[in-house]
Amino acid sequence: MKKTCVFAIAALWLFNGCAGQPLSTESPTLAEASPADPAPACPAPTPHRACSDTVTPTFDADGTLWIVWANDKHVYLQSSTDKGRHFSEPSRVNAEPEAVASHGEYRPKIKTDRQGNLFVTWTQNLEKRHSGHIRFSRSDDGGRSFSKPVTINDDPNITGHRFDSLAVGQNGEVFIAWLDARDKDKAKAENRPFDGSAVYFTWSRDGGQSFQPNRILAPHSCECCRLGTEIDSDNLPVVLWRHVFDGGIRDHAIDKFVDWDTPGPVKRVENANWKIDACPHHGPALSIDDGAYHVVWFSGTESRPGLFYTRSINQGRDFSPPYPFGGAGAKHPHVLAKDRQVWVVWSEFDGNRNIVRHLHSGDSGESWSPAETLATTTGKADDAFLIGDDRDVYLSWQTDRGYRFVPLTQ
Repeated sequence: MKKTCVFAIAALWLFNGCAGQPLSTESPTLAEASPADPAPACPAPTPHRACSDTVTPTFDADGTLWIVWANDKHVYLQSSTDKGRHFSEPSRVNAEPEAVASHGEYRPKIKTDRQGNLFVTWTQNLEKRHSGHIRFSRSDDGGRSFSKPVTINDDPNITGHRFDSLAVGQNGEVFIAWLDARDKDKAKAENRPFDGSAVYFTWSRDGGQSFQPNRILAPHSCECCRLGTEIDSDNLPVVLWRHVFDGGIRDHAIDKFVDWDTPGPVKRVENANWKIDACPHHGPALSIDDGAYHVVWFSGTESRPGLFYTRSINQGRDFSPPYPFGGAGAKHPHVLAKDRQVWVVWSEFDGNRNIVRHLHSGDSGESWSPAETLATTTGKADDAFLIGDDRDVYLSWQTDRGYRFVPLTQ
């Protein structure tokens, strides 16, 4: 594994590799310190990612970078063969316009399989507040065309089917999990209590051409927190979410599947005992590396608020003591682990700037480097994400100055 370097985009120096040789004595702007991405002001003359609040990336097996974003009732796709320096012209995923959610964790998602097929999910906003349908489309010709979108949730009611997550198995299985309010609605109609929402899932054994009936993974999840969904080394799904435990406690839970149709027992990740009768709007993140589960999350307990990391080396049966990180206003941590290296990024706001901060571990989360600043902007900014190909790890960050795709390893 190559040595890890931090590119301090908003710091006083921009360093060359790990040698520490200054390239400039000026304080570089975000645009100067990032790969070229000329972003026109929105509205642009043609559909452009500058007009989207969110951008979601993935790499395919050949190292091509794919991104999806939404603009004017369409999901758009672009690709890059030079790690984000240049992108193809945007192409539409959904031919017919529909209300596409595209802010925060309401964002289109994209994954690929080993054969290069592309899979895209998104939430279609419905007329009722906090209601939606989970939508899916696939491409088997390298993004030149996409299938007609289908609705994944088999409950047709206008209610909450939201916060979809997408993962692809080693044999092209397509797994989708989401938060679903159908059981809450049923309980309300029957005058029964029901805390929170529920986690539902489905999967496809034929590359997204058809899906299994919807199944419930766990009742009583938080209503509006993102899910962490990954495929384990044994090619089975693992789902992480904020659960509503007895007494209104909203801590995190994880489930390692027994097979593609069968969730395993729900395991508790942490015991912060955060009691709150509301959705925190902060979901967890999960990364799996050689059987080790790496988890990050936000907690708002009065005694110990902030961001935390933990890991499990026995497939979620036990977790290490939580490791706290992050400063004032820290939110939305994201994690990526590969080859015993672990990277964590998160967002902070100092009253004037949106800041992306970073931690790195070279020993699978046993110890950590000091936190460093990766990027800042005084403008609007999306949350920060990590993505890796077979060689390197990158920061993915959408701002009103353009899309930033920055290497964290050299």
